[in-house]
Amino acid sequence: MRIDIVSIFPTIFDALEVSLLGKARQSGLLDVHVHDLREHTHDRHRTVDDTPYGGGAGMVMKPEPWGEALDAVAGDAPERPVIIFPSPAGERFTQATARELSAAPHLVFGCGRYEGIDERVFDYAAELGDVRLISLGDYVLNGGEVAVMAMVEAIGRLIPGVVGNPESLVEESHEDGLLEYPSFTKPAVWRDREVPPVLLSGNHGAVAAWRREQQLVRTRERRPDLLAD
Repeated sequence: MRIDIVSIFPTIFDALEVSLLGKARQSGLLDVHVHDLREHTHDRHRTVDDTPYGGGAGMVMKPEPWGEALDAVAGDAPERPVIIFPSPAGERFTQATARELSAAPHLVFGCGRYEGIDERVFDYAAELGDVRLISLGDYVLNGGEVAVMAMVEAIGRLIPGVVGNPESLVEESHEDGLLEYPSFTKPAVWRDREVPPVLLSGNHGAVAAWRREQQLVRTRERRPDLLAD
């Protein structure tokens, strides 16, 4: 998978060089390119924002740099990429979204800042790829970089070969609509707290039943909305 990220703070994404995603980049499973939006400005101040038409607080990101940046990363792509803009006004990002996007050969992420990006940029981007405005949740961040980092990690780890044991992906929270069951490791007793006896029984059927029950209990207590879904 190829991933292009456009941001005015490209060094934030140095974190993608470490851990499993870093190894995936080194092995060629992920081809990640980070681009500085300011490279597509043409004034000495490298300006990427201006005051909003109609008045109001804050600044809006200008369309000209975004148009050039999108041309550079998506204009000559061999096939239409999925172009994603983090936005609190977008669709909710879920595990199902991550799995869907993990099958795409080329993703382009545009990191907005300030009061957002000129709306015309999204219309133009639709000429170059399939545009998705996506929200991590019902809150506002200072910019799109943190959201893109989260999405790239959630998507990237689902690409075959990135996670060493593929079975671990199947048993995680949200994969089947429920939260994951609690996990334990050695020692069996720690500070007077014991591991549930069923996990020490060697009875795989009983363990599976206990874990499923715990998924339901945990989801009912912490995220009852998932049970409704």
